[in-house]
Amino acid sequence: MAVEVVMPKLGMAMKEGSVSLWHKKEGDPVTKGDIIANIGSEKIETDLEAPADGVLLKIVVPEGEGVPPGTVIGYIGQPGEQVGGAAAGAAEGAATDGSPSGGAVPDAAPSGGTVPSEAPVHGREIKISPVARKMAEAAGLDIAKLTGTGPQGRITKEDVEHAIANATSASSASASAGEAAASSTGTNATAAPSGFTEHTEQIPVTGIRKVIAARMHDSLQQSAQLTLTLRADVTDLLALQRQMSETAQRQHEVKLTVTDFIARAVVLSLKRHKQMNSAYIDDRIHVFDHVHLGIAVALDKGLVVPVIRHADRYSVLDLSRQIKALAQQARSGQLGSDALQGSTFTITNLGAYGIDYFTPILNTPEAGILGVGSVAEMPVYKGDDLQRRSLLPLSLTFDHRVLDGAPAAEFLRAVKDALEDPYRLVL
Repeated sequence: MAVEVVMPKLGMAMKEGSVSLWHKKEGDPVTKGDIIANIGSEKIETDLEAPADGVLLKIVVPEGEGVPPGTVIGYIGQPGEQVGGAAAGAAEGAATDGSPSGGAVPDAAPSGGTVPSEAPVHGREIKISPVARKMAEAAGLDIAKLTGTGPQGRITKEDVEHAIANATSASSASASAGEAAASSTGTNATAAPSGFTEHTEQIPVTGIRKVIAARMHDSLQQSAQLTLTLRADVTDLLALQRQMSETAQRQHEVKLTVTDFIARAVVLSLKRHKQMNSAYIDDRIHVFDHVHLGIAVALDKGLVVPVIRHADRYSVLDLSRQIKALAQQARSGQLGSDALQGSTFTITNLGAYGIDYFTPILNTPEAGILGVGSVAEMPVYKGDDLQRRSLLPLSLTFDHRVLDGAPAAEFLRAVKDALEDPYRLVL
């Protein structure tokens, strides 16, 4: 009997997941534990393992389509085994209304939500996936004229892409004919180079990218953001980091980085300037006594911000361990949704890309986010002496509804002072 492959629930807050990539095609052999697909939710990207040995009999949910946790997305069974009749109907129902019939993945649970995917046209029901419907509407296509190749004639994303490509070809041919006619009548027209065809790829916005798009737009729409910049002289800090890193590696198996010291400097400064460690929520400013520090981590699919809770209780060594552990979990898709919530301030670092200053966007409702750039060697006067020093660009974005420029500048100056007196960070 075929085994159902279901959309797993990747956290208590997960409402929808999508298949980012199928690693197997229908008919491919699989072994229990093989990675058969990449699954993405609003904040997490992870691998999906085969729940049984056999072959991938049917892919029910195509790449890019969002479905609730617990939805059947495919079937695994023995070679030649058919998934049809009632089984196919159950699979189609799960894909369209989010009502699974029970799954082989233990943590997959039905959400009870509905995703309408059928539209009555001239007395008949047209089955079409939500992603395909959006693409068709955006392209101005009449879904009644599309031919579906999915289960029970369901119109898929690929069907719409094929229709768009055909429409583009027809439009190009019509345009070429029009240009030829214009040329024959003496009308001035610009013709495209011979053999040149323009193609546009339409990528559905799902999973992490969908959440990032919504949050960044809302952040800019719902707050008054301003960015201050300055450079910190980290020459002495780099010397201390090199000195301590060897000992930390040998005695504690921890490699200290400049980011670890920056995190410590930010935490100490937040404790002194509590107005920056706050959030604007429902026309009230919430000032926090604790520091839950968010550290932005770049992934292939987007940006996530795991949170170090009570970062003010940690030493530089402890912060280093936390930062590395959370970054590793984020890149391997092992972070739970709880680890991505509740930050009171965020650090984002683009120094590895050679960026100097930039404008970080607030991780609302937080009142501040610190952007870290790339260290640069520059000539600096120390008294009457011209010296070669290492300067670190810092960019602080803050919510002007919460605090004004002067207290924000004082906080940024406090971070600078801490970095320029690095021994304060380890005492």
